[in-house]
Amino acid sequence: MKNESRATGKPGSAAGADTDSNKGGKVQAVDQKTSDDETLPREERERLWRIENAEAIAEQNEYVAKHGLPFAKYRQF
Repeated sequence: MKNESRATGKPGSAAGADTDSNKGGKVQAVDQKTSDDETLPREERERLWRIENAEAIAEQNEYVAKHGLPFAKYRQF
């Protein structure tokens, strides 16, 4: 069976792809911003993540303390 798109029936075409936008053959540059977090050491990124998510972590810990672990009865260990 040929590699055909179900939407168009044309080989190699992707459904919803805009093939007319790149007729000139030029490659469009993708705007990729480098986050400041990517330049920090891993330990620093983890520390900042914990600070940013401290409220959610505390809520999750409170839930587990009150209700126990989800699906604990299915654990094999």
